[in-house]
Amino acid sequence: MTGDPWSPADLAAAAPADDDALTDADRYPALTEHGERMLRFLREHPHAPIYRNQSGNRLTAADLERVRAFDAQVRAARPGWEPGQAPPWLDGFVDQCLEEVPFYRRYGSRPRDFHDLPTVTRADLGRDVAAFVPDPLPTDRIINFRTSGTTGHPLLLPSHPIVAASYLAFHRRALRRFGIELAYGRGQVGVVLVGFQRTCFTYVSVTPLMDDSGLAKINLHPDDWRDPADRVRYLDALAPEVYTGDPLSLAELAALPLSTKPRALLSTSMALQPGLRARLQARFGCPVLDLYSLNESGPVAVYDDDEGGHVLLQHRMYVEVLDDAGRPVPPGERGEVTLTGGFNPYLPLLRYRTGDHAALRVAPGREPVLVGLQGRPPVRFRTAAGEWLNNIEVTHALQRFALSQWTLHQQADGALRFRFAGPGADADTLRHALAELFGGQAMEVREGGFDGDKVVQYTSELEGARP
Repeated sequence: MTGDPWSPADLAAAAPADDDALTDADRYPALTEHGERMLRFLREHPHAPIYRNQSGNRLTAADLERVRAFDAQVRAARPGWEPGQAPPWLDGFVDQCLEEVPFYRRYGSRPRDFHDLPTVTRADLGRDVAAFVPDPLPTDRIINFRTSGTTGHPLLLPSHPIVAASYLAFHRRALRRFGIELAYGRGQVGVVLVGFQRTCFTYVSVTPLMDDSGLAKINLHPDDWRDPADRVRYLDALAPEVYTGDPLSLAELAALPLSTKPRALLSTSMALQPGLRARLQARFGCPVLDLYSLNESGPVAVYDDDEGGHVLLQHRMYVEVLDDAGRPVPPGERGEVTLTGGFNPYLPLLRYRTGDHAALRVAPGREPVLVGLQGRPPVRFRTAAGEWLNNIEVTHALQRFALSQWTLHQQADGALRFRFAGPGADADTLRHALAELFGGQAMEVREGGFDGDKVVQYTSELEGARP
């Protein structure tokens, strides 16, 4: 992935496509002199980590104008629809999908009832994601998010630099809900994205919409630093306005004796448990936003205590809650969160089943709220040597295999149970790859054995597996 969307849905799991062969002029077409100084500061600081990759926003001056216009549109719009009604844009969106998108054209003529349209799953995207790109769109500047997610279907998702930059508009909307208007700009570091894993895509960049303020994606794992104590020295020197990360990396951040404090923390990728959210808020003295976000859709909703759930962020996103047969459940009942719309023209979603579950509350004149959302839980695994591994470590270790699905479970005694599907490897090869991570940990590796198409990829019975 090239482009800096702050925190793509699976921040720690997303592996941006490396563009090390490019120059800064390629990565940052509209880079200013003070932007150049910021990049030097981030890269050359005496306590900087070992940055292993390079990435940039790829935004031209024309792109920036479009992103600013979109930001203004998001600021002015109100997400949602009235009870018992569909949003006014939905009919036109469906017609466009059925006309321009190869995958949806297979449906044939449009049914009278929107709910008679087939649903789409992550497995459909994994089989042929190119079929979801509308025919009229140019592909010369297409970029990809690479992610595996929690259902075990590895994906390359099409996007564009403008789409990546547009994440900021929804993060701003979420922050404004908690009284925070971003203020960082020239000469300041706005955002630090933190991961905590053995192998992590790390880079520095600038945010042109905030006057080329600094952005850094770092790995808090000690192996990415010349001296582990440099983590505190470097982060205090950056003093970012916002940190983003998943619950595992934010928990590690909270353990560092930082003297500077951000104005907010944004947690993405995995479910944030209330206890950890309270601990982070107490540690940093600032709001901790729990974003429900997916690479397939971008930021969907943010948790608000006053609303009792996750409040919708996108004004062109229609949300249904469906039963197993794909039918809408009665108001207030739980079902699978299903999305239509979005802001990525290269991946229009039409009744996309997320695998996450919640109830949906729609009230007149209010943003829709997902109540009791059950998303993707963060899980740590223990090696034979007693070291804890982020579940993302397993994702990275298996990326080279063309697996369509897998699950990993750790029993209370530490033994591992791995199930897989797909032609990418045999059991012995996968056992060897896992042994490189886990050492001599007892494990069972077997093909198949899934209970249905939708599975929870990472689970554990060990105490301490959840932060």
